Amino acid sequence: MPTAETHSVVYVSNADSREISVLLLDSTGVLTPVGSAPVDGTVMPLAISPDRRFLYAGLRSEPFSVKTFAIDPATGRLTGLATTALPDNMAYLATDRAGRSLFSASYSGDKIAVNPISWNGTVGPQPDEVIATAPHAHSIVADPSNHHVFVAVLGGDHILQYRFDAASGRLKPNRPAAVGTELGAGPRHIVFHPNGYVAFATNELDGTLSSYLFDPATGTLTPVSSISVLPEGFSGSPWTSDVHVTPDGRYVYVSERTSDTIAGFRVDGMPGALELLGHTPTESQPRGFAIDPHGRFLVAAGQKSNAITSYAIDHATGALTARHRVPVGRNPNWVEIIDLPAA
Repeated sequence: MPTAETHSVVYVSNADSREISVLLLDSTGVLTPVGSAPVDGTVMPLAISPDRRFLYAGLRSEPFSVKTFAIDPATGRLTGLATTALPDNMAYLATDRAGRSLFSASYSGDKIAVNPISWNGTVGPQPDEVIATAPHAHSIVADPSNHHVFVAVLGGDHILQYRFDAASGRLKPNRPAAVGTELGAGPRHIVFHPNGYVAFATNELDGTLSSYLFDPATGTLTPVSSISVLPEGFSGSPWTSDVHVTPDGRYVYVSERTSDTIAGFRVDGMPGALELLGHTPTESQPRGFAIDPHGRFLVAAGQKSNAITSYAIDHATGALTARHRVPVGRNPNWVEIIDLPAA
């Protein structure tokens, strides 16, 4: 559990106002703005280095690039270090588990890339890999061992499976090279359960959440189940977006943009099994959200409301209770939360 002095910092990318909001999150869920960091472009995906020293911000307007920021360990404020060109308009960023490689996925460019990260946190300009995919690569993540990488490809209705050489930054297709989803599901974002043996993926187009068993020995996923994230009485076209798991592995949450809700699920006893808890109304068009490192709070951003709300997570039930709402920049779309060192 966090100490009394521990506090968290929240980062929110605001695409249209071209800035990253920086806010403190206290032990009661109150959000306090402490500043913002301007960027020279449409900022969307964010990624934090494993050591919490650097933040990477993807710029989706030309010239397509990533900006590296140093994180002040005392305040959480951001200082720009360098801007590096990326091979395309990247919708998703993540580092490998060691913080030595930056992964990126291009929805509009149908490709993924791996760039080296140097000792000072900056991203190298020459990619180690650029790989073409089926249409609309939407996310790319490493497994907990850092030996395997997975790519959700919305237009291909599959998740690509790679072996990853962390020393060289190279990817090699696994066997099999992909695991399929339902036709028209549109896989979007992938997260691993803290136990390292289960993964979850949102499906943007059919409004579902799929679970998979992960075999660390082979680096492959096996489908287990799929469950709707749509609230009762839903009408319209599903537009499922983000997914996160609480650090204790008990609950999974998914944001759905058409209904402006966050669906909550309990992770059942059988590996990968999910039980629906309910739906919480949230900010308008909730593209991104995050859970604090201790699983106490969830913070969701609304692309249309230009605001974020913190929710307390009930440890016993998984229920979300709104705590504090604050305005941020225009078109907030991505949220990251980290702990700052104790004062």
